[in-house]
Amino acid sequence: MEELDLLKSLCNSLKEPLVFADLNHTIRYMNDSALHHYKKWGPIIGKSLFHCHNERSCETIREIFGKFQNGETEALITDNKKHRVYMRAVRNSTGELIGYIERFEPPSVK
Repeated sequence: MEELDLLKSLCNSLKEPLVFADLNHTIRYMNDSALHHYKKWGPIIGKSLFHCHNERSCETIREIFGKFQNGETEALITDNKKHRVYMRAVRNSTGELIGYIERFEPPSVK
């Protein structure tokens, strides 16, 4: 199995949506769960991540992205009854920021 196919298979095995955006906030990858979750927006790979967020969320994403540029790794965006949404910096092998993922988690059982 090719490395890229293996990585796609791993990401698609996640039941939670996973979205990767580059440094320009352009969506470059979505796992199968994310494709289903965002289907109401139509095809969005290649579009701005801001296309499918409200203005408040967009501002939060910009703030967190700035922190990633200063070395931070992960931040919680949303924590409500439906889900938690995290942003996580993605860096290459030299530590250079190349983008970020948006990762969903179901709510914890309390």
